[in-house]
This record gives sequence, C-alpha cells and structure tokens, in this order.
Amino acid sequence: MALELNTQPATASKDKRSLRDIRLFEQRPGVKERMFFTEQLALLLETGTALHAALQLLKQQSGNPAFSRVIDALHDDIAEGQTFSSALARHPGVFPVTYVNLIGAAENGGFLDKVLQELVEMDERREQLQSKLISALSYPVFLILFSLAVVIFVLVVVFPKFADLFSSIRDQLPVTTIALMNASTLLIDYWWALLAGMLVSGTALVYWLRTPGGGELLDRLKLRTFYLRDIFVQLYLVQSLRVMGLSLGNGVSVMDTLASCRDVVQNSIYRRFINQVEAKVQEGEGLAGAFEEAEFIPPAVRQMISTGEETGNLPRVMSRVAAYYERELDKRMAAFARAVEPIMLIVMGAVVGLVVSSLILPIFKLSRAVG
Repeated sequence: MALELNTQPATASKDKRSLRDIRLFEQRPGVKERMFFTEQLALLLETGTALHAALQLLKQQSGNPAFSRVIDALHDDIAEGQTFSSALARHPGVFPVTYVNLIGAAENGGFLDKVLQELVEMDERREQLQSKLISALSYPVFLILFSLAVVIFVLVVVFPKFADLFSSIRDQLPVTTIALMNASTLLIDYWWALLAGMLVSGTALVYWLRTPGGGELLDRLKLRTFYLRDIFVQLYLVQSLRVMGLSLGNGVSVMDTLASCRDVVQNSIYRRFINQVEAKVQEGEGLAGAFEEAEFIPPAVRQMISTGEETGNLPRVMSRVAAYYERELDKRMAAFARAVEPIMLIVMGAVVGLVVSSLILPIFKLSRAVG
C-alpha cells in the first residue's frame, strides 16, 4: 500500500508535466537565453551554490516559460541522480553537442564553473561574428531593394501617364523607352501572374537548395567562388578551430570534439572534411594528416596544426589560429562592405538614370517638334 501511495503522485506529476509541455505560439529558447543561463550558473557555482539549488534559482529568474521548463527538467533529472551533461543532452535544441561534451569533461575534471564561463565567451564571439556579417550585407541589400522599388514605382505610376503621349511618336522612341513601356504594361496588366511566378520560382529554388544535390552545389560555390571563398573558409575555420581548441584544452576526447565540429559548420563539404579527419584518427593517424589533404585549408593553417600536434600544444595553437582568422575575417568583411557600397550606388544610379532618361528624352523630342 505504501508503494502505491508513493508512485501515484509521481505518475500524476508526469502526466501533468506532459500536458504542460504543450504550448502554442510560445517563444522557443534561443542563444540569448542559453548565454544568460550559462553566465548566471557559472556565477552561482563560483560562490559555492550547489548545482541543484542554482538551477532552482535560475528557474525563478528566467523570463521565458519554455526555458523555465527546460531548467525545471534539468533540476528533476539531477535530483534523480543523473549527471549534468546527460541531463543537458536530453535538450539538443537548446544545448548543442559542443556544450554537452564540454560540460561532461568539466564534470569529470572538477572545473565546471571555468568551462561555463568559456562557453559564455564562445557564444558571445559567435553572436558578434554573426552580427558583423549581417551588418556588412544589410546595406547592399537595402540599396538593391530601394532601387528596385524606385524602378517599379516609375514603371507603374509614372510611365502610364505618358503612354498616350508617346504612342504618337512610337517609331521615334529610343529602344530603352519602348522596352520600359512594354515592361510597364506587363507589370500593370499581369502583375498577378508575375507575382505568382516569383512565388513559385522562389519556393522551388528554396526546396531545391534543401535537397542533397542543391545543397551540395551551394556549398561548393561557397568554397570556390572568387573572394567569397576566402570569407567562407575563414568563417568555417573560426567556428571549427575555436570549438576544437576549447574542447581539446578541457579534456574532451578527439572523437567527441570532431563530432561537435560537425554540427557547428553548416557546409556539407566541410562536414565531409571532418569525417575524413575522424577516419584518420580512427586509423591511428593525427589531425595534421587530414588537414594536409584538404585543398581549401590554407597552407599556414596546415603547418600550424602539424607543429602544434608535434609539440603537444594543439589546443592552444587552434585557439590562436581561430583568433587570428577572426580578426582577418573582420578586416575582410569591412573591406567587402567598403567595396560593395560604392559599386551598388553606381549600379543603382545607372539603373535609375536609365529609367529617367528613357522618360525625359521623348518629352524633349515632343517639345522640339511642337516648337
């Protein structure tokens, strides 16, 4: 009877928890929630707070209900005797493989608070890198959309007002004016077909890029296109080598480290390279051999990895290389933004000038004919 009294509330609690997990239109936990959780947990552990008590405090402080339930689940799993890393592994959408592996190594080594702070710094650097990439591309994209909006406005609103006027001298109109008049008629009369075609084409393109063949082609273009190749290679090196350096430096096994890198870089070609590195390690060879065979890896990186492996300072070398390429990537993205802005302004001015001149030149011809 006593056993029944003890197990019944637990079953009811699990049923209640499963019903409570069903939420619609709720913000999913993201990187910012994980960063706040990691930093606060590191601070609490440094002050001597026990892990289960720290999780209870963080649950109360979380402003995201979904993340509060994640912390609650972590607290319950640890109370049942599971390790912190195994509890984290049950939430792969919030805590990636790199995070779990580093926590597992820190638990075994007894330096959990140190690794938590390093994880915060890694997430901060990743967020800063993403924001720099977005800011470098946002202005060119804005210029493209703005120039496109100006052209559409002129074709849809301005050109139709002069259509009857231009029809009397259609044989004398410039080729560009005739082409734009036809484009104006097409936009006004068949806008719905053009919009539907764009939506269908865009959907088909996105779907194709998500297929193995389309994704493979896009990944190859990233690593072979002039100038963009260097940007993407440096980005992938920063992401992967930082994880490798941090993981190996904190006692994570080589195979677990490589598994973490496979999830960090979103490129099938680079993932294949990581698989080749894993195969080399399983065959008893070092990391340097696989780096030597990858054609997109810069020679300087190959030499540094080989030297670091020979001297036993591979984690430090990888972290230094990641920091170096992060600085180089910042410089390259800044140079890219500086180069693209004037080019886009020239292109936008040329397009708008072509449209305006195609409208004004016939008006001058009419005025001269009348005069």
